[in-house]
Order: sequence, then C-alpha cells, then structure tokens
Amino acid sequence: MLDSFSIKVIRWPLAQSAKLINKLGITANQTTLFGFVLGCLAFPALIAEQYLLALVFIVLNRICDGLDGALARIQGITDAGGFLDISLDFLFYSLIPFGFVLANPDQNAIAGAFLIFSFVGTGSSFLAFAIMASKQGIDNPVYKHKSLYYMSGLTEGTETIACFIAFCLFPTHFTIIAYVFGAACWFTTFTRIYSGFHTLKP
Repeated sequence: MLDSFSIKVIRWPLAQSAKLINKLGITANQTTLFGFVLGCLAFPALIAEQYLLALVFIVLNRICDGLDGALARIQGITDAGGFLDISLDFLFYSLIPFGFVLANPDQNAIAGAFLIFSFVGTGSSFLAFAIMASKQGIDNPVYKHKSLYYMSGLTEGTETIACFIAFCLFPTHFTIIAYVFGAACWFTTFTRIYSGFHTLKP
C-alpha cells in the first residue's frame, strides 16, 4: 500500500549511492547476495534475543535490496538478477519470524507459523500474477523499471519492514503484531486473487 510513496522518497538517495558503488565495479547481483548474507545474520541475533542487533542487520538488508535495483537500472536489468532478488527477498521475509519463533517457541510458535503461512499467500499470489501478466504483456505503470509485475496490496514491502522493526523494538508483543499483520496479509492475498482473476479472465 505504501510502496509507491516510499519509493519516491528513497529513489534519489539510492540512485546517487548506486552511481558511487557502480564506479567501484560492484554489480547488482553482488549487492543482492551481500544484502542477503547481512539479512541472514539477523537470524542468530534473533535466536540470541539480541533484537537491536538483529534490527541493524534487517535495515542493512533492506538498504542493499534498494541498492541492487538502483544498480541494475544503471548496469542493465536482467531476468537472472530479478529472479535472484525476488527469491532471496522471500527467503529473508520468512527467516525473520522464524528467528522469533526459535527465540521463544513457547510463546511465539503459533503466531510465527501463522505469519509465515500468510507470507505464502501474499508471495504466491504476487508471483503467480506476475507470471501471467508477463505472458499477456500487462505492465504496471507505477513500477515500470522492475523485472516483473509488482501487484499492489494492503501489505507490501514497506509495511513488512515496518512490521519487522516493530518486532525488534517490541519483542514481547511479537504475538499480537504477528497476528494483526498476518491477518492484513491474508486480506492482501484474497484481494490479489480476486482482482488478478478478473484481470486475467477473458
């Protein structure tokens, strides 16, 4: 819901940073992989209940996620790069609630499982429509420089990161935050399935 606004805010600083990184010879795919490694470091930090340290790695991961796209627009957008980016993004998104589950399984297990389950809904509906939109030549006017169609919804990347930040700042409230955000994700899933079906229907 907020991605179209947040992208406008971060586009300029990311573009300027990407120009400097590009001069160093760093590629978009290298940035994607490096960002994923940083994001994975949040996992042991969460298990150790070092939530602020985990937050640092989460933020660094998201910065790299923005930088790889900005670099790709300079170096050339590729299907392979887009595939790598979206695959590692979804793995990262599931890794964070799983870390909270392992940190406190007695309290967080069911809520964490519900949230990861909801991510399956948002992710599968998002990717399924992107495949069909590509086959039919449907373009998203908001995200023209993406490697695949970005289907909007109530919960997008901006909302997900805000949720992860809330988890780290208020870890004792993980359960309620996970249930609320998971419910919002299911709303996104159902609206995507409904609108996607009617968009693609002959």
